[in-house]
Amino acid sequence: MTVNPIIPIWLMAIICIALAFFRRKGTFNYIRQLAIIVLLFIINLRIMVPDYDAETIKRKIDVLFVVDNTISMQAEDYGSDKSPRMEAVRSDCAYIMEKLPGAQFSVISFDNNVTTLMPYTIDTTNVTQAFNSLQGQATLYATGTGFEDVLNYMETALDRESDNVQIVFFISDGEITQEADLKSHPKLKDFIDGGAVLGYGTEKGGPMHAVAFFGDDEVEELYYYDDNFDQQTALSVIDEENLQSIASDMGVDYVHMTSQSQINQTINKVLHQIETAGDEQEGDNITGYSDTFFYVLIIFIPLLVFDFIYYKRKVSF
Repeated sequence: MTVNPIIPIWLMAIICIALAFFRRKGTFNYIRQLAIIVLLFIINLRIMVPDYDAETIKRKIDVLFVVDNTISMQAEDYGSDKSPRMEAVRSDCAYIMEKLPGAQFSVISFDNNVTTLMPYTIDTTNVTQAFNSLQGQATLYATGTGFEDVLNYMETALDRESDNVQIVFFISDGEITQEADLKSHPKLKDFIDGGAVLGYGTEKGGPMHAVAFFGDDEVEELYYYDDNFDQQTALSVIDEENLQSIASDMGVDYVHMTSQSQINQTINKVLHQIETAGDEQEGDNITGYSDTFFYVLIIFIPLLVFDFIYYKRKVSF
């Protein structure tokens, strides 16, 4: 069982508690009010249960997301509202999955370590949860950004024997804060059929907020002291030269992401590459997840209608 809330759980909890404070007169009326509030909270949770016989179309496409999860990806310089880069990454990757239905998706993240967060699956709900888990590193554990480990990992992760079309989206701000220089990995293009390197960030840079250690609730802005010992806000700046170099090794385009529409041309190119490779579709039964909120609606809607009619009649009299 899993949940996929429509409104963030913490926000819905606040709304429901606020509604409960407006207590109605009469025991039965208040019980009915509480029942409606509880059902509303459950509906918002979107509880999903395993469906062991879900019909789907499985396409012969493997889409690998390789995502930078270092502190700099939390820098706040995306778009006119200066939102964190990782928020845009989640939205853009969801958009890519929407445009490539039936493909298998996998997520690799890299920071101090390189980790396969999600092996290949067509269950986009689980892939989305993998993206939601990317919250950046805690400052006490961060050792800086480098690309050597993740590029070596990709060379082993990409399936050389696969007949599937292999698409890779490498996602980062390109910033290297370790001493090691970026090395070339030209073998990557031998196993990649398409995709892109997606760059996030600006030349001006953005401030970063992070927790000091895992489990800490207090997020602090990162800063440093200059030569005069004055405190300065630490800024993360995109390094497009590094990203273009990685794109060249992979044999794909580099795209500087400043709006979601910029990915459309890349997606169209990927779809063309898939068609050229002779992508086939096949029916398949998989273990997926099914929504259950409509069962709750069977109780919620009649109760809400009764409540509306009851108070309308009471006002009329």
